[in-house]
Amino acid sequence: MRAFREAVEARDMDAVEALLAEDVVFTSPVAFKPYEGKALTAAVLRGVLRVFEDFRYERELSGSDGRDHALVFTTRVDGRELTGCDFLHVNEAGLIDRFMVMVRPLSGAQALAAAMGAQFERIVQEASGAAPR
Repeated sequence: MRAFREAVEARDMDAVEALLAEDVVFTSPVAFKPYEGKALTAAVLRGVLRVFEDFRYERELSGSDGRDHALVFTTRVDGRELTGCDFLHVNEAGLIDRFMVMVRPLSGAQALAAAMGAQFERIVQEASGAAPR
């Protein structure tokens, strides 16, 4: 998933969104229920890029079939250090159809939950195509 990694590192959300399948399912580390669909997943990822500070991928792992990938990252949210991993699965067309994120430590996950909670209204507006306030 070199293209995804490069798009995220460049903060190029158009390129990130182009790599998402229409039926992508995004599992957040701080929400109980997964988010479904390209528009909502892209809006969530835009929100994440707004709250992540000094984000960088540290390493990349790929499964033997080339369809499963893990990207280990470090970042800060509201001054709290986070380590996390993006678990990506691509469909037959090479688009991301499953996207799960895990983070640690608990204090970092809590800071992420608070920061993303503050973004929620804007995320919903972006996903619906409405201009954010």
